Amino acid sequence: MAKITKTDTEWRAQLSDLAYKVTRKHGTERAGSHEDFPKGAGVFHCVCCGAPLFDQTAKFDSGTGWPSFYAPMDRAVGESEDRKLFMRRTEVHCAACEAHLGHVFPDGPEPTGLRYCMNGVALQFEPKE
Repeated sequence: MAKITKTDTEWRAQLSDLAYKVTRKHGTERAGSHEDFPKGAGVFHCVCCGAPLFDQTAKFDSGTGWPSFYAPMDRAVGESEDRKLFMRRTEVHCAACEAHLGHVFPDGPEPTGLRYCMNGVALQFEPKE
């Protein structure tokens, strides 16, 4: 996948204040603040670059207040160690533009046992026709 790079000024001009804070500065939106996720078939894309990240079929209700998925699309995300907040977590970012999306935890449902806990403001839903 080709890497997408922009200047900080370009990202600021393109994104809302909250989307910029979350995706470019590794922030987190408040739990339950993003409840506009459709239930129909479709794909969740990166709000920064439009890359496809998660299929609706992998979404589940984790009860956390953030959109959760048990698996990303093939080669859509990257992971890195996050040691902020005095804990060790695995950060998830867009493979194309390195936007911070959220974190992955080992407490999800089968078939993977993983919970990709994403910031809703980092995702954009595109319904399948």
